[in-house]
Amino acid sequence: MKQMNWSGLYKKEDWLTVWAALIIILIILTGITVKMPALKWTTGSEFERFCIKMAPKIDKLEIAAEEKSETDLSLSILELKNAIASNDRKGVVTACQKMGATAMEVEDASLYKSSAKLSREIGSEAKNTPGKVIQPANLLWILFLCLVMLILSAVAFTLTGNRYLEIIRGFPVVFILALVAQFIAGNYTMLNFGMEYVIWALILGLIISNIFGVPDWLRPAIRTEFYIKTGVVILGTGILFNEIVTAGVYGIIQALLVVFVVWYSCFWIARKLKVDDDFAAILSSAVSICGVSAAIATAGAIKGDPKKLSYTTSIVLICAVPMLILQPIIAKWLALPDLVAGAWLGGTLDTSGSVVAAGSLISETAMKTGVIVKMSQNVLIGVAAFILSIVWAMKSKPNQEGTPEKTGILEIWYRFPKFVLGFIATSLLFSFLVDPKLVETTKPALTGIRNWWFALAFVSIGLETRFSELAKMGKGRPALAFVSAQVFNLFWTLLLAWLIFGGVLFPVPALN
Repeated sequence: MKQMNWSGLYKKEDWLTVWAALIIILIILTGITVKMPALKWTTGSEFERFCIKMAPKIDKLEIAAEEKSETDLSLSILELKNAIASNDRKGVVTACQKMGATAMEVEDASLYKSSAKLSREIGSEAKNTPGKVIQPANLLWILFLCLVMLILSAVAFTLTGNRYLEIIRGFPVVFILALVAQFIAGNYTMLNFGMEYVIWALILGLIISNIFGVPDWLRPAIRTEFYIKTGVVILGTGILFNEIVTAGVYGIIQALLVVFVVWYSCFWIARKLKVDDDFAAILSSAVSICGVSAAIATAGAIKGDPKKLSYTTSIVLICAVPMLILQPIIAKWLALPDLVAGAWLGGTLDTSGSVVAAGSLISETAMKTGVIVKMSQNVLIGVAAFILSIVWAMKSKPNQEGTPEKTGILEIWYRFPKFVLGFIATSLLFSFLVDPKLVETTKPALTGIRNWWFALAFVSIGLETRFSELAKMGKGRPALAFVSAQVFNLFWTLLLAWLIFGGVLFPVPALN
């Protein structure tokens, strides 16, 4: 019988990703200020388009303020409109700050909420100037983040039996590419089209790999699995079990039916097309749960090939843009009730940001419903990763004679990806033990750091991949499986949204 090997706790990459993530989480929880670098930026012409889009909301708020005889609020709204008309972004920021302060004195709760929200939204966008990104203070935070991630990676690299100098030489290059990817994705137009940082990180890596080639000195810093697994453990802090309660029974019912049926359907289609089990599982999680995040968690849980994850990510993001644009149009054309339309968007679009963007094109109610359903599905990332980890760990592997070998309990433990335990632990910690206020205040920093690890991972995937390999992978069958499952997902989720949120099976829910 095998003996438990405790040295894996500090020599195996799986465990080291857990410790690296926990160190970061503990630093954030202790209250040490860690400011995420500002990488969102809006050009002058983009800000003008943004203000044109916001004009109806401003006019509606102004009318409401006049009806409630809120003179001070009306004056602050007028100042905001004048600042926008003169194309004065600094003036817009000042006017929004004044409007937010004035809103605090408003007695009507609904008016206060809408005016405070609008002032924050416009003021935040006005601050996102391109020059803000290159301010000295922002650059120092970028440097600080680079050093922290480099130290953690170098220590882990050394503990696994490598020389730390090897990763120190190449890591800054990988980090800079991740920075450029997030800078491109931080643009206002890119954000609106749902072109996430992961696709830019992948593209930059692919360009270097396929056009210039990857030098030997850079290869030790290309540590895809370490970056992904560390990011997934941190991802657990944002997957909260108590959000199931917030999401409500309707959202949970739809999420369970969507994830279970669509996941199995995609897996079945993929296997019929002779796509291997690992690839099929990654594709199925992406199409049924929440796109890139679910694909990342699944790939790590089953120890899948990073190239398959790269392929899946590319398909997810290619399909996301037309869905974001077309689904609200189709919803209006079909005259779907706002609740039904929102539930449809939340069950099919892959990120909360895209759900908010698409839902806002229909109505506030549609947007809220979509977010509720999306939250329900997001919670299932951990459940899916845990189940898949066990299933894949229990799979029989051939011995030296080529016959399947029975898997014992200890062997299952060795095969089980330990970072999944870290993911579950952080999710439980932030769901039940950390004060909700602390969860809310630490969320921006933890989300930002998680995104940095994922950006490093996708740069690394790109650097390890060649276009010819992606094009030949599965001879187009994985893409066909994904698209087929996504089409089924659109129809199945629309049916569920109509049955659950349309008053067919249950009373129409009332949203606050």
